[in-house]
Amino acid sequence: MKIICVGRNYAAHAAELNNDLPTEPLIFLKPDTAILRNGKPFYHPDFSDNIHHEIELVLKIGRNGRHIQPEFAASYITHIGLGIDFTARDLQDKLKKAGQPWELAKGFDHSAVLGDFVEVDHFKDFRNINFGLKKNGEWVQRGNTRDLIFSFESVICYVSKFFTLKVGDYIFTGTPEGVSKIAQGDLLEGFLEEQSLLTCAVK
Repeated sequence: MKIICVGRNYAAHAAELNNDLPTEPLIFLKPDTAILRNGKPFYHPDFSDNIHHEIELVLKIGRNGRHIQPEFAASYITHIGLGIDFTARDLQDKLKKAGQPWELAKGFDHSAVLGDFVEVDHFKDFRNINFGLKKNGEWVQRGNTRDLIFSFESVICYVSKFFTLKVGDYIFTGTPEGVSKIAQGDLLEGFLEEQSLLTCAVK
């Protein structure tokens, strides 16, 4: 099982961090030890003073495939759900300045929160899915897939050129603007359309 993530896939999020827009999907991986299941608390690590929440739609892969063609890409998705990509922003900035990989800032233990999933047949249009995140009862992030730079299908095609997709893989598809620092005592709640599918308390 792989956790595949897409960075800078919403233009407004790239802009809020003063990052250039990618011309190809920006891909990174998280290890399976990064997974934190829905409802379990996130214990703030002591190696970072600036961990950000990044709410994302997550694709669950239901077929094995490589070099997937665009007309078949959607058939590899069985479920869509919510996830939080926790990012140690201070550590990421340090690594970026040194020209080093991001894994320490993105792949640390429990940095990939997974909420509940909905069967893909529930969705009529992949380009019009609303989602968002509340922190302590207030909206902090809201997004719609119409604003994706790279669609679900194009991400699947691109990734499968390099990695064989396998049953049970997850793809985090990118976060909209509104990322911010978390603190102990925060309660995060993720929504897919009007449905609450993810909760995570920060300890």
